[in-house]
Amino acid sequence: MVGNTVAEPDGAWCASDTLAYVLNVQAAVVAYNRKELLCEALEGVTTQTRRLDAVHVVDNASTDGTSEMVAARFPSVSLHTLPTNTGGAGGFAAGLALALDAGADLVWLMDDDTVPTANALEELVAAYEGYRGQRPVAMASKVVWTDGRDHPMNTPRSRPGASRAERKDAMIVGCVPVRSASFVSLLVSADAVRSVGLPEADFFLWNDDFEFSTRLLRNGVGLYCPASVVEHRTKTFGSTVVDPGERFYYEVRNKIWTFTRSTGLAPKEKALYGGSTLRRWARTFSASENRGVLLSGLGRGLIDGVRRGPRDVHEVMDSAGAPIPTVEPSRRAPP
Repeated sequence: MVGNTVAEPDGAWCASDTLAYVLNVQAAVVAYNRKELLCEALEGVTTQTRRLDAVHVVDNASTDGTSEMVAARFPSVSLHTLPTNTGGAGGFAAGLALALDAGADLVWLMDDDTVPTANALEELVAAYEGYRGQRPVAMASKVVWTDGRDHPMNTPRSRPGASRAERKDAMIVGCVPVRSASFVSLLVSADAVRSVGLPEADFFLWNDDFEFSTRLLRNGVGLYCPASVVEHRTKTFGSTVVDPGERFYYEVRNKIWTFTRSTGLAPKEKALYGGSTLRRWARTFSASENRGVLLSGLGRGLIDGVRRGPRDVHEVMDSAGAPIPTVEPSRRAPP
């Protein structure tokens, strides 16, 4: 392992080694003004070797004809057009709530610029079913850029202190234990979401996936599955260290919220990830030509992050005119 990246396990295990699948798997794709990329993403999602039971597209008030394209090209997809842009955080909260309300056992999350390979879902579900330890609550794909290189924006964090048994159980199904992961192809357990709650919609963008996944995985099993591959078609190849401009405000505010108000991290983990965050911010400032903008975002983010916490997800979505189903605890046995 180098930094936060996860080394891929040796072995030739593949999805064909297990044929047991869960009953109901649904996808939730969040979209905003990238209809061409979304079309490619949906072509990949709807032609998976492991058939999905439903596909939900959450259109975050796009103005480029995204909803019209989905309705015309993918009539079988369940389209949910929001009246206001709620950001990635609100979009994934809505997508998860809708899928759970529709009876999903597992929900496959991704952005509109994520194009999965044909068997990406099959590999995730097969590893989920084949894992012999505690049932996983999150499964992350290998994310590559358009040229096949591992995308530095989406490297899951390995799980510090994973036991030998946990590492062995993961290796048997070709996976590695992880502590957090991004929303770029993440398969999550519906029952686990009912237990810990939806993503924090008030984050709007940045760190919503980190906060949510650490909440899911604080007491649950998360696996990185390199046999499941998706392509993240960002404009450039790079990590979040690249100069974020005015969006740095969200990075700062949301990290403060994560470290001070989220239940996802234990105290020692907050110290560890807090130190890592400060080092990354320092690199961002040193590489930036717009330090004044970053300083403004830093100041406002610190003030807003300390002054109040994120609003309840339903309050956020209601205020945006996009109410979502209430996620109730499951009353049935998990699959």
